Amino acid sequence: MAIEKTDTLVIGAGQAGVATSEHLSKLGIAHIVLERDRIAQRWRTQRWDSLVANGPAWHDRFPSLQFEGLAPDAFASKERTADYLVAYAKQHRAPVREGVTVTKVIRNQGRSGFTIETSSGTIEAKRVVVATGPFQNPAIPPIAMHYDNITQIHSSEYKNPQQLPAGAVLVIGAGSSGVQIADELQRAGKRVYLSVGAHDRPPRSYRNRDFVWWLGVLGLWDLETMEPGKEHVTIAVSGAHGGYTIDFRELAHRGITLVGLTQAFTGNKVYFQENLNENIAAGDASYLALLDAADAYIERNGLDLPEEPTARHKLADPTCLSNPILELDMITAGITSIIWATGFSSDYSWLQVNALDTQGKPQHQRGVSSEPGVYFVGLPWLSRRGSAFIWGVWHDAKHIAGHIATQQQYTAYHSPLDE
Repeated sequence: MAIEKTDTLVIGAGQAGVATSEHLSKLGIAHIVLERDRIAQRWRTQRWDSLVANGPAWHDRFPSLQFEGLAPDAFASKERTADYLVAYAKQHRAPVREGVTVTKVIRNQGRSGFTIETSSGTIEAKRVVVATGPFQNPAIPPIAMHYDNITQIHSSEYKNPQQLPAGAVLVIGAGSSGVQIADELQRAGKRVYLSVGAHDRPPRSYRNRDFVWWLGVLGLWDLETMEPGKEHVTIAVSGAHGGYTIDFRELAHRGITLVGLTQAFTGNKVYFQENLNENIAAGDASYLALLDAADAYIERNGLDLPEEPTARHKLADPTCLSNPILELDMITAGITSIIWATGFSSDYSWLQVNALDTQGKPQHQRGVSSEPGVYFVGLPWLSRRGSAFIWGVWHDAKHIAGHIATQQQYTAYHSPLDE
């Protein structure tokens, strides 16, 4: 069987893959996009039923396509987001092949390019763009234990409260996923314990502007250097119910029991670190810092935006903060479910080239890897803070496509002396 050849192979047809395809097409670079499932499949199958985007529709989109029939300040549902990415791929005629899994990428010996083994055959490409994103494999920490009488699932498997058995729920992780799932379960009448680690807590909106606007005008989306110690800090924000500011004290007063970072399981007991108040205080500090920066920006630029003094009001500490729970007997507490909202890990074992560091993580500078001809798009902090967002990945993909076009020009050069 003849081996198919192309200039550039893009692996993954989520937001990173379709954005890369658009820019490659505009530059006239022949390419193929391979997707192991469907376009934007994870939006449909690895998200809960009620999930909406964390950013408003005017912001979390590509430049050339709006969300049809959705108000600019509304938050797109997971299905609308998946449909949007499909429509975008069609608009730019992205050459996507669905249901094709890449099993191996190796560099050719004695000639340029790469050989890519897939579930539908072999492809040779001069360049490879890895657009598989950061959410590949659900990550559950090694502290987890098996219990016959407790249902345990990762947040990517959670769909709705009805799928869980009767009884209380322990949600481990209080980033966007964990806090929204805990909120939904509590509203559905569940007794909920929420394990809170380090997090940033921005206001959903402040002085008539969404927090994504504030991060934009303050230049925070374009930060190119991650603050030390912030590598694994999550953001507690929600677009649910029209969008609202996450307030852990309010959640506790409403009935959710807050606990610190989950430390260990022994028998029927679960133990928590003594850092709940510290984590809440750090989240409060990040919240107030953004309010201060926004106020200073308004004054500096003479903007006429309404004051919002209530945004600085703080509720009284609930009992779970004034007297933190450090250990919990899950049988006594009636816990029958644990949801691990603990993020994802990546697996690049199929990428058998010099593009990874000793920990198996992408080794790159702004998406250009240490292996010439291999690129990454769609990773957090690829070039800036906003790289993981739809609009951010679009700009990163443009840079990578431009780099590929430049390399293509060099390799196409022939000197008269060669003849």
